[in-house]
Amino acid sequence: MALIVQKFGGSSVANAERVANVAGIVTDAYKEGNDVIVVVSAQGDTTDDLIAKANEINPNASKRELDMLLTAGEQMSIALLAMAIEKLGCPVVSLLGWQAGFRTSRTFGAARIERIKTERIQSELDKRKIVVVAGFQGLNKSDDLTTLGRGGSDTSAVAIAAALHADRCQIFTDVTGVFTADPRKVSGARKLEEINYDEMLELATLGAQVLNHRSVEMAKKYSVELEVLSSLVRESGTIVKEAVKMEKMIIRGVTKDTDVAQISVVGMKDIPGNAFKMFSKLAAKKINIDVILQSIGRDGTKDISFTCSKDHAAAAVELLEEMFSVQGAKVTCNTSVAKVSAVGAGMQTHSGTASKMFGALYEAGINISMISTSEITISVLIEKELADQAVSAVHKAFFEQ
Repeated sequence: MALIVQKFGGSSVANAERVANVAGIVTDAYKEGNDVIVVVSAQGDTTDDLIAKANEINPNASKRELDMLLTAGEQMSIALLAMAIEKLGCPVVSLLGWQAGFRTSRTFGAARIERIKTERIQSELDKRKIVVVAGFQGLNKSDDLTTLGRGGSDTSAVAIAAALHADRCQIFTDVTGVFTADPRKVSGARKLEEINYDEMLELATLGAQVLNHRSVEMAKKYSVELEVLSSLVRESGTIVKEAVKMEKMIIRGVTKDTDVAQISVVGMKDIPGNAFKMFSKLAAKKINIDVILQSIGRDGTKDISFTCSKDHAAAAVELLEEMFSVQGAKVTCNTSVAKVSAVGAGMQTHSGTASKMFGALYEAGINISMISTSEITISVLIEKELADQAVSAVHKAFFEQ
């Protein structure tokens, strides 16, 4: 007998038919003699609908009240799934995040899991019940409901698997695994049998939407082996773990991120400390910076460009204009850009990866405005409207020749 944690996203429980399908998957695992914990997201577009309702009432509502509202989506899902499991004749109990023991930080909208009190879950498992847990939520030290941010249900599932030393943690989605590119956009995309934590973390951070990056970080930290598979098609998925079989693959995947803003400070004084002051103030505002490009300098000035998420762009521009207007510098912001990335540990031992990627973009007539590299990643900033074409071109260069 094994302990299995299964997570189902919003699309997997979007309607009555899909809830019944998920109930079948869960009860099949239970009838094989396993203990089963199920983590569920809100149905379909429920979270977006709740945010829209909040904006109708008060566009500037406090984050505490937003969290109070948004946790209702998962409450609906767990109750409906528990009812479907009951209908199939299996014992079940649904638990909200706080009932399942999730204790979090105080940050509303983006709380961090601090610990899980597992006594209630273990007690229900000991009674041979299927435990259905609301993902994405917890309780802080003030006994206020909190949410974990987008993709938080993945993190909830991995946290439970780590806390209870589960034998398997399965993440069910609407695709059959992790692919070398988005199979809905790239016809030649291949499903990977295995991928390591570092590669998966890079793909998740750089725009691949199959797993939340915080869940991959947690899985790596606590050595939780993940399986990404489909809730709609019964077939094996992709295993995410520390060590994978050696394959003749330079890269594992190509992805895009369109949630990108390119911000430039043009004509700032070329003096010591300017870059430090800029990025320390941005960090103090919790604005995460990605790609950075600095010019050589001319006539006592230099230019610095960087990328951040679109959500942080306005705050970054306001801060930088306040800082550098006295120097006569100009601050610009371009949100019509996208970041395209190739990820793979094979780059470390194969030369010419960057040349091959840049050559593919050149042949497709796509200009590069910024470049960023790491040991296992090459990212380029290009025009947003060319992102899908760029992904296809780079994917073809590495996988279809």
